[in-house]
Amino acid sequence: MARLVLASESRYRRSLLERLGLPFECAAHRFVESNPRTADPADLVVRQAGGKARSLTELYPDALIIGSDQVAFLNGTVLGKPGSPERAVDQLKEMRGKEHWLFTAVVVLEAGTGKVRSHLEISPIRIRELTNAEIDRYVRTENPIDCAGSYQSEALGISLFEYQRGDDPTAVVGLPLIGLCRLLRDFGVEIP
Repeated sequence: MARLVLASESRYRRSLLERLGLPFECAAHRFVESNPRTADPADLVVRQAGGKARSLTELYPDALIIGSDQVAFLNGTVLGKPGSPERAVDQLKEMRGKEHWLFTAVVVLEAGTGKVRSHLEISPIRIRELTNAEIDRYVRTENPIDCAGSYQSEALGISLFEYQRGDDPTAVVGLPLIGLCRLLRDFGVEIP
């Protein structure tokens, strides 16, 4: 089997990939991310997931490298990782009572040949009408500053949702496993 490398040190993505029972390594990507607020979210996440994977080809020339990226999209604006508790509070206030879309891309790159396959998952999510106190309490409790949309659906953040829709629930956490399995099979990886 080909060597698998996850171009991420995210504990969320690592935990998801472990579910497939495949041996893999994690490595910090060397790609400089940017989240222009007016970018097309689908193009942005696919480009950035690919950039993360490509940034490791010199270190892992014989590997299948997996890159993933995610942004929230609300009212024509890309919302990336907030980076601070204050920005997380602002994002959640902006999203409360509204539907937004979480765009999650995964890319598999065969470093030796340059062959690339990608998958995009779009998940509509509505944040319920939250009070300022609920938002403050949530951000203090979970500190979701490294999460697109300022919430962690795999933890307490699920309590913020009115609904979550989509074909792959793992996409909301950050790595769409259904799509990833399809991509890996395209590269000849047998998944138990």
